[in-house]
Amino acid sequence: MTVSKRIRTTRHASTRGLLSAVVALTVVLAGCDRLLEIEAPSRVPADFLADPANAQLLVTSAIADFECAFSEYIVATGLIGNEFVDGQLAARMWPYDRRSVDPSDDVYSTFTCADSDPGVYQTLSTARFAADNALNVVEEPALRATAAAYAGYDYLLLGEAMCSAAADGGPELSTTELFTLAESRFSTALSGGASADIANMARVGRARTRLNLGDQAGALSDARAVPEGFRKNARYSAASFRSSNRIWTMNNRDERVAVEDDFWQVTHQGQRDPRVPTVDVGRAAGADDSTPLWVQGKYPDQNSPIPIARWAEAQLIIAEIEGGQTAVDIINRLHADAGLPPFAGGTPEEIRAHVLEERSIELWMESHHLNDMLRTGAEFLPVAGTPFQEGSAAKGGFYGNTTCLPL
Repeated sequence: MTVSKRIRTTRHASTRGLLSAVVALTVVLAGCDRLLEIEAPSRVPADFLADPANAQLLVTSAIADFECAFSEYIVATGLIGNEFVDGQLAARMWPYDRRSVDPSDDVYSTFTCADSDPGVYQTLSTARFAADNALNVVEEPALRATAAAYAGYDYLLLGEAMCSAAADGGPELSTTELFTLAESRFSTALSGGASADIANMARVGRARTRLNLGDQAGALSDARAVPEGFRKNARYSAASFRSSNRIWTMNNRDERVAVEDDFWQVTHQGQRDPRVPTVDVGRAAGADDSTPLWVQGKYPDQNSPIPIARWAEAQLIIAEIEGGQTAVDIINRLHADAGLPPFAGGTPEEIRAHVLEERSIELWMESHHLNDMLRTGAEFLPVAGTPFQEGSAAKGGFYGNTTCLPL
């Protein structure tokens, strides 16, 4: 494949979905000279969050919080990991793309699903609290398994994006500790009562987590148990900004980010790879009138679902761990599904490099790329110290080396 994807071989407490505020109405009273002031409730009683009678609503809320955080996470980490480039003149998102995120930056740390720029820490922490709270309250086995699986993904994504994190007031948790908590939640989801799709979601999540932890045997065991064709989606809709697919809204609609140039024309043996559908709009992004506007076609509208876990991911975990002919066979099965020519194989090093490239393509814009770069020692380009510029616009400052988000 001709795409480089900037992966080189050099080493180097409240849920917004549940606690949405009621809009206050101002009522003009006849004969009065002022508006009647009505205070809008912004909290629900704590007892509500601890009542098993609200089990379904608590779990549904935890899922909604995760789905919002998930699409925001993909945009934010895609900017850091070179799936996207910044396409706007407003500087709030520059630290993502410039890899210069500072602990004082509020976008990544405190922005919520109600904000226009994609947050990471607050959105995932909100989802994590909602899922853990539901897990502690809910008694019905299937709902408990669902809450545990989503909590697992909350901890997993925190571990993949953050340098460290905290839950419920501390203490500070290392990435290894976050992955260990994720593994524990996935194991809880698999301990009984889960539906088939939640069980397989947990298997894929635990395989991904165990790969991060270096537990190859455990990762293989989970990945091999995922049935062919499995896919678990995060769901989105046009009902509100919060519920929309943020990749589509920020790239295709608002032109605030553009597809990174390594993903413009992905080919294998001269044939375009349909798994990375991109279009050159033929002009600059409207937001900054400078960045070449390439848009993605994987998610064609704001209703488009995004895969959380699927069989192809499990297969690529097996390919990465086992290598050799097993990896070649897996790659070629994925190529056959995509209508691409086969991969001929090569040395163990060439096969491994192609597996990692295959992950960049097959799992494009599904939350994996930044962590893949970090765990494989890939080189981040442009190198630190290079002036930050997109298109013809010198946006200010220099690229840094902040590749995980500070607590």
